[in-house]
Amino acid sequence: MKTIFDKPTRDELIARINKLDNNSHAQWGKMNVVQMIKHCRLWEEMISGELKCKRSFPGRLVGSMVLKGLLKDDGPLKRSTPTAPELRVTETNGVIAAEKARWIGMIEKNIQFPNPNFVHPFFGKMTKEQIGQLDYKHIDHHLRQFNG
Repeated sequence: MKTIFDKPTRDELIARINKLDNNSHAQWGKMNVVQMIKHCRLWEEMISGELKCKRSFPGRLVGSMVLKGLLKDDGPLKRSTPTAPELRVTETNGVIAAEKARWIGMIEKNIQFPNPNFVHPFFGKMTKEQIGQLDYKHIDHHLRQFNG
């Protein structure tokens, strides 16, 4: 299972992130490339504990079961998967190079595992292994969305 904590996997994702530019367009979904990059940075801020997200009621009921299903293999996440309200980005403008640098900086910070008490807003309490796998899948999902 791929994980963000594996250096070659992380390096491959960062190389894909660095290919994003103003000409990168979504294959599905409503976000433009700047919104996607900001969304992914907010995701990393959530993992680090810098951004607090409210736990969802449905997640409390079935989150851990859904997580097991998601992490059973390296398959990609489904398109148009719901996201926490705190991770939605409405602003459409930004400097892509600066946003990518902030996102990559957060990825590099999170490999130090700064938040061992991480609780995902839907999946709940997660282990370091689960976080690494889900973080990989989340980044890969959005890079696929933009042909990255």
